[in-house]
Amino acid sequence: MAHPKSKISKQRRNKRRTHYKAELPTLSTCSNCGAAVEYHRVCPECGYYRGKLAIEKSVSA
Repeated sequence: MAHPKSKISKQRRNKRRTHYKAELPTLSTCSNCGAAVEYHRVCPECGYYRGKLAIEKSVSA
């Protein structure tokens, strides 16, 4: 097995792992109301998921 000559500090190790770019979540359109929705999530506007009512949304006046 490999045997390191000296310990790599947590800070040095973590610096090496920071070179990534965070990606934006993929969006789709709701089949019921047309709002932008993340994949595999209930629509926040109408409460539908995959064409079926998942959450009953109340209408406030």
